[in-house]
Amino acid sequence: MSSFFSLRTLFAGLACAMALTLAACGEAEFRGSDISGTKLGAETAMVDDGGQARTLADYRGKVLVVFFGFTQCPDVCPTSMSQLAHAMELLGDDAGKVQVLMISVDPERDTPEVLSSYVKTFDPSFVGLTGTPEQLATTAKSFRAHYAKVPGATPDDYTMDHGSSFYILDQSGEARVLLRGDAPAEDVVHDVRELL
Repeated sequence: MSSFFSLRTLFAGLACAMALTLAACGEAEFRGSDISGTKLGAETAMVDDGGQARTLADYRGKVLVVFFGFTQCPDVCPTSMSQLAHAMELLGDDAGKVQVLMISVDPERDTPEVLSSYVKTFDPSFVGLTGTPEQLATTAKSFRAHYAKVPGATPDDYTMDHGSSFYILDQSGEARVLLRGDAPAEDVVHDVRELL
């Protein structure tokens, strides 16, 4: 009788230990909004700043940080890109496991060459994505990202209205976190590390 109770106690203890271990290794705790399961970005098909056609599958194995912007943006974009560059510095050796992608909402002016020069000013590892207006429309819709052309005094004198969130995708290309574009670099680093 006592050996039965000893085995039962042992199994109960092992079950508790396993439950605690699983709880400790459970869901990631993000500082941004958890968007797991939304499939955001799945229809991404753009052209990189080297002229190569790209989908998110090309970046499998890396955590992706995606930002929509444009090179002639006066304030939001350079501030956000600077924050991402600072995040890469804070990641140290882990920075090599992360890819920052800036998707241009202004394909008319942001050619691959212009975009490459812009993003690499912030960090040589950053990649810019551009494409046709149709490619942008499909990709932005896939991310549920807002953008709109705002006319100026002349046809060439326009700006772009756009959302400024950071989308963080895991190493399999699944959207996992949505952070505000003015989130501190430390928050970006925290959520990226949750996915490494």
